[in-house]
Amino acid sequence: MADYGLIYYNFPGHSLEQFGAFAGAAGFQRAEVPIGGVWHEKEAGDDPEARAPEVRAMFARHGVRLSALAAGNDFLQPDDAGMALQVERLQRVCRLAELAGTKLVRIDGGWAKESVQKERWFDLMVAGLRAVRPFIERGGYTLALDNHGLVTNDADLQVRVFEAVGSNNVGANVDTMNYRWAGHDLETVGRYYQVIAPYARHVHFKDGRGSREQYRGTVLGAGEIDLERAVRELRAAGYAGVWTVEYEGPRADAEVGYRAGLEWLQAHIGG
Repeated sequence: MADYGLIYYNFPGHSLEQFGAFAGAAGFQRAEVPIGGVWHEKEAGDDPEARAPEVRAMFARHGVRLSALAAGNDFLQPDDAGMALQVERLQRVCRLAELAGTKLVRIDGGWAKESVQKERWFDLMVAGLRAVRPFIERGGYTLALDNHGLVTNDADLQVRVFEAVGSNNVGANVDTMNYRWAGHDLETVGRYYQVIAPYARHVHFKDGRGSREQYRGTVLGAGEIDLERAVRELRAAGYAGVWTVEYEGPRADAEVGYRAGLEWLQAHIGG
């Protein structure tokens, strides 16, 4: 039986508790939250190890479990000290995810910056993942590298990273809109679904039209993305994870957008 999830994103005025209540009432079984929902890193004396089980219990009261915790990490560091801090931080995020009820962590490759040349991006992402590999394999954690922003929004590059790291515990978060957002044409986006599907560990089903400044989010099925092909490719590759809705239309319509997304997934995937 398929599990359907949503991401704590684009919900203006919703506390984490209100989001959890909405998720359960709307019929979602799973939810993804950002690390900030568990760990307030900039607050002195913060105790995320105590908060994580509380977050888990809160969602459980609404009949929802976490599907993933988003790490917000950055492997594109200009020096070894920065990389070491990122590796240590990601290990802590994994432990917090487990306390919150999931062993799947959605990660980023990193964020472009003047201090790190583009030619170094691939090697730095591989180095960071290789450094954390022993820890995640011992602990049974899964890292899902997002095709987000401009660093990893290329399925061929993502696969090169996975092959270089060489761990079944590292795969992809497949966001159906992000490849298009980055500027790839629709034919390339469709090919990317086929390329990345065997590596999928988590998915975000999102729709819209256009790229970059012209991008506008829509409910699932109302944009230009071939979502049905994404479903076919993921199923053909044996994807058995959570089917997650992400909505980037008008924020005032977030609840409507997420409910419509759940209906679309249920109609195309079933129970």
